Amino acid sequence: MRLGIASGTMLRGDRLLPEREMAQHLGVSRARLRQALDLLEAEGALFRRRGQGTFVQPPPATDAARLKSLAQRVSPQEVMEVRLQIEPALAGLAALRADDQARERFAQAAQATLDAPDQHSYDAADDVFHYKIAEMAQNPLFLTVYEAIRTVRAQSSWATTRAAHYSPEVMAVLGQQHQTLAAAILKGDSPAATQIMQDHLHCVAETLLQSP
Repeated sequence: MRLGIASGTMLRGDRLLPEREMAQHLGVSRARLRQALDLLEAEGALFRRRGQGTFVQPPPATDAARLKSLAQRVSPQEVMEVRLQIEPALAGLAALRADDQARERFAQAAQATLDAPDQHSYDAADDVFHYKIAEMAQNPLFLTVYEAIRTVRAQSSWATTRAAHYSPEVMAVLGQQHQTLAAAILKGDSPAATQIMQDHLHCVAETLLQSP
């Protein structure tokens, strides 16, 4: 199943095939398939959203269609203004509330951003890294707000802006910042996690908003 997900044969767009189709494709029962999906979800390799399906990346916000028109009116600078207000608080809460299993998966997500061989891989790893922080904060309202932010980013010109500014050197610096942030969260140091996230996002903003 892992190979099928990695190769894309188990995917339809950004989500897995429906369970019935997947079970038929793999020649297994749906009960056995669900056990495998549960394991991959526990490892942090999959994300489930009731009513939307199972995703290999964090799922879009439930109101993604409504956010599409908003994304067309929002600039990267405006996105960063909101991120700077929301994500430091999420990092501080994550440091206080994450359980051992979540911390283990988060450490792997942090390393993935440092090991990414290209920008596409970095973008995917960065998305998972920040999403896991929002999850570990264990506040459903905060998570809903964060999902709206990342959905707007996905639907706007964000990818083009990143491509113009994210050199291998920049990604290496940001990956190291992720490591420093992860260390604070894993130690349970909430004030440090809050400050490091703020510093990291200021670096991201300076990189994205500089003239090409």
